[in-house]
Amino acid sequence: MSLSSQMGIGFMRTLAHVPLPLVRGFGAFLGRVLHVVAARRRRVVDTNLALCFPHKSPEERRRIARETFVYVAQSWLDRSWLWHAPEETVAARLKVKGSAREIDEIANGSEPMILFAPHFYGLDAAATALTMHTARPSTTIYTTQRDPLVDEWIREGRKRFGNVIALNRVDGIKPIVAGLRKGGLLYLLPDMDFGRDQTVFVPFYGVPASTVPSLSRFARLGRAKVVPVVSKLTRDGYEIEVLPAWRDFPSEDVVADTALMNVRLQGYIDTMPSQYYWVHRRFKTRPDGAAPVY
Repeated sequence: MSLSSQMGIGFMRTLAHVPLPLVRGFGAFLGRVLHVVAARRRRVVDTNLALCFPHKSPEERRRIARETFVYVAQSWLDRSWLWHAPEETVAARLKVKGSAREIDEIANGSEPMILFAPHFYGLDAAATALTMHTARPSTTIYTTQRDPLVDEWIREGRKRFGNVIALNRVDGIKPIVAGLRKGGLLYLLPDMDFGRDQTVFVPFYGVPASTVPSLSRFARLGRAKVVPVVSKLTRDGYEIEVLPAWRDFPSEDVVADTALMNVRLQGYIDTMPSQYYWVHRRFKTRPDGAAPVY
């Protein structure tokens, strides 16, 4: 626990009561600064965009890179009001739209359901919006932060509304599957590079990407339907789109399912490429014999 962490959390608690246009303006300024000074992370973003969008011009990729740093900063500062502003303020800034059937099932259903939530910058906003309006048990999986105070702040923020069960990755799959089989929700973000252990290489924008096949496996083990949730940062807050459940998922082929997940994810990203989490080293784990890209 450090003084800087205490001050940072105190700042976020204060920022929760600042008008949203000012928060977003500060985030835009901070994002532009980060794009200039965070050279190593900028190179990660530039590499990801060059690999995934070789058909786009260098100017277009630079624009996406600049915008993604702004969204990084804005979405991080937005956690101030997501986790500390009055409930009515939070509710007014989160708009849920999409498939009425799936939205009703999330709120009132009893069948196992996995919410496939890709790493768009509004991922915490989407989780908050959905858990605000359901009493169903909802499991989320998180990675422990180095600073215990920051770890507790993030965990409690994500558990602020609803009946949220926050599991660590080291807790294993048993409590996750058990929660699904009892009719719970699972908020799952499986689109990152978690190393070589228990992963498969499937294309992501044509590049072999180490990908955890957890979406397919949990859907099968938990007898759950998969419902995509796509979050978009907007001028007034966030727009959360709940899409129809996948009717052809899972199959008997885990690798094919995981490849299909990436194909569909690409379709979501293509609608707003600047809002995807390009700051992550998505291709850090390479197939045997392949050269590193970062």
